[in-house]
Amino acid sequence: MNDTVSRIENALAISRPYLQADNGDIEFVRFRADVGVLEVRLLGTCVICPMSKMTLRAGVERIVMHEAPEVKRIEQVH
Repeated sequence: MNDTVSRIENALAISRPYLQADNGDIEFVRFRADVGVLEVRLLGTCVICPMSKMTLRAGVERIVMHEAPEVKRIEQVH
């Protein structure tokens, strides 16, 4: 599992500059390996952005699932 978390963190690092360009960010919360769910927290302007769900699904989730195929879904937590 440690290898999976490392690859997830790497994928989030790839995504991060795009979010930071709009004064947002993303934080790893936990990976629930039993169900393949990655929990993340959006930060900065991502919290109030109406496009954040689209960014999470079409952008971040795509990158994470490519880098760590064990991830089946990303969920935003608060």
